[in-house]
Amino acid sequence: MKKSFVILAMMLCAAGMSAQVASVSSPDGKLKVNVDVKQGKPVYEVIYDGMQMLDESPLGFVADNGDFSQGVKFVGKKDAHMEFNYDLRVSKVSNVHVDANQLLVSLENAKGMPFDVDFRVSNNDVAFRYCIPNQKSRANGKKFSVRIMKELTGFDLPHETTTFLTPQSDAMVGWKGTKPSYEEEYKYDEPMTSKSQFGHGYTFPCLFRVPAKDAKAPSGWVLISETGVDSRYCASRLSDMKGDGLYSVEFPMAEENGGNGTVEPAFALPGATPWRTITVGKSLKPIVETTVPWNWVQPKYETTHNYKYGKGTWSWIVWQDNSINVKDLTEYVKLSKEMGYQYVLVDNWWDNNIGYDKMEQFVKYAQSQGVDVFLWWSSSGYWNDIEQGPINKMDNPIVRKQMMRWMQKLGVKGIKVDFFGGDKQETMRLYEGILSDADDAGLMVIFHGCTIPRGWERMYPNYVGSEAVLASENIYFSQHAADKEAKDAATHPFIRNAIGCMEFGGCFMNRHINRGNKGGNTRRTTDVHELATCVLFQNPIQNFAITPENLGDDGSKSIDYNAEGAPAPKVSMDFLKEVPTTWDETVFIDGYPGKYVVLARRCGDKWYIAGNNATGAPLTLKLNLPMLQKGETVTVYSDNMKTFEPQKATLKISNPKAVSVTMADQGGVVLVK
Repeated sequence: MKKSFVILAMMLCAAGMSAQVASVSSPDGKLKVNVDVKQGKPVYEVIYDGMQMLDESPLGFVADNGDFSQGVKFVGKKDAHMEFNYDLRVSKVSNVHVDANQLLVSLENAKGMPFDVDFRVSNNDVAFRYCIPNQKSRANGKKFSVRIMKELTGFDLPHETTTFLTPQSDAMVGWKGTKPSYEEEYKYDEPMTSKSQFGHGYTFPCLFRVPAKDAKAPSGWVLISETGVDSRYCASRLSDMKGDGLYSVEFPMAEENGGNGTVEPAFALPGATPWRTITVGKSLKPIVETTVPWNWVQPKYETTHNYKYGKGTWSWIVWQDNSINVKDLTEYVKLSKEMGYQYVLVDNWWDNNIGYDKMEQFVKYAQSQGVDVFLWWSSSGYWNDIEQGPINKMDNPIVRKQMMRWMQKLGVKGIKVDFFGGDKQETMRLYEGILSDADDAGLMVIFHGCTIPRGWERMYPNYVGSEAVLASENIYFSQHAADKEAKDAATHPFIRNAIGCMEFGGCFMNRHINRGNKGGNTRRTTDVHELATCVLFQNPIQNFAITPENLGDDGSKSIDYNAEGAPAPKVSMDFLKEVPTTWDETVFIDGYPGKYVVLARRCGDKWYIAGNNATGAPLTLKLNLPMLQKGETVTVYSDNMKTFEPQKATLKISNPKAVSVTMADQGGVVLVK
């Protein structure tokens, strides 16, 4: 009897050792995160609606004062429910409702040093971070700072998962040594065994398709990224796959930022790391519609300014460096006025070609025409070889403040800052310093040649977009980029633009991507495809690639719009006058990364439903559009299937659950309600 009791006790103890120490589910019960400590190593797994989305994946980190990834003991846990609303004027939805459950897992390492893992789980999203209290120092006193030497944080995808990833480039290569700048090409449905192109893993965000065990069941989708990165940490990326499905968080390369700054981030204690985010679903709808990049961050400062979002023209994208002179920029001011746009963007070399004094005169002229100005600046000073001016200004806080006060006095409304040096904490400090100083001067900020935003739309009230994508300029530079424009446009809503604003700078109306609509690379996409990207791509300030030569069609005569020198169709230019740049609601309708996409976005009480097609053939879809009602009439912009010219018509909705649309290859469609 006594022996049986001992055996039973041993069995119970063994069972307790292998049981999960904690778990948390989403409010709807479909998403579950299990946390455990196995052989002294903390791990977690993610299950959605009975489907394994992440196998057991490692947690933990190594700091300058100890190892928090092994020899770990479970101490306790706390659970809480969190529900709140917040406003988000500059992204895919203007008012966000958050409903989530929190699990705070308390652990300690082999030296008895405590740390927590803070999980927040909503219906399709997981966010987690490490929270570190004050620690004991080597001298047995209090330690009020920490340096993170390495993260063990991992994401172990199930077997046969396929990937939609873009590689991290080598450091300090490319144009004037300005990479990495998140401007590499995606690969689609690749096996996890494929190696990254440059051997440095992959930039966030990272999309994965998890096959269902039953071939007839829907696949699972997993989007992995991070948010809440500021001056207190570096930005990270994913490694190449290690073992069978495991990807790990990796810090920047030592060569980034010209070798300046440490790879390992440091911050004051008590403190916390950025959030790692995981969005899951059995369709792409939660991937496209997620708000997890902004749910758990907070504004860094309150602004006293009322920033106005809208559209602008941009001479450089087609007319290039030679257009940075008062005469050509005056033409672009006139174009903005004609289109009803709020802004004109003056790009690089203005300090050399125009000068500070004449720029004051130009800004006054633009304002007299009802158009405000954005000015370009280089971020660089000492980490790359950029010579386009103004240089050596934005990296120096003393000079930067002087320049911003000068712009504030002129009435300049925003800046575009280009050519950053990488993802080190030193560079994150520069981003934050520029944003903070710019807000003091009432300036909005666009970043180019840069990293992705990581919650910055909510953290910094004057932030209005980042490039961080193989964007429109490449269509000017390369016929290859022009040839795959439609494929890229069918990619970004699922990945890059799903996690933050994307200042793509597109919507070409020139058929020939060169000044005068003559020569240069040839645009392969239809006009309606370009119009659709105004809706598919989200950024509160949209600097379109239209040109003065696009004007001139009054619709009174037949024009060969493919001919060199031809203006753009009136129907296209009229659409570009009215399309908004901020949205109150975003709804995923249909699509597959790299093939096609259909989204619906609402501004006020007006819906724009836009799609593009990169399948290689005409595509007919029957769309379920719950925002439409039976019997109502909508405006439809579509491609003429013979001439591929844009056409505008009306459509009476007979069945909102089966609205038929046809898109030409490399074409598009837009419905407006």
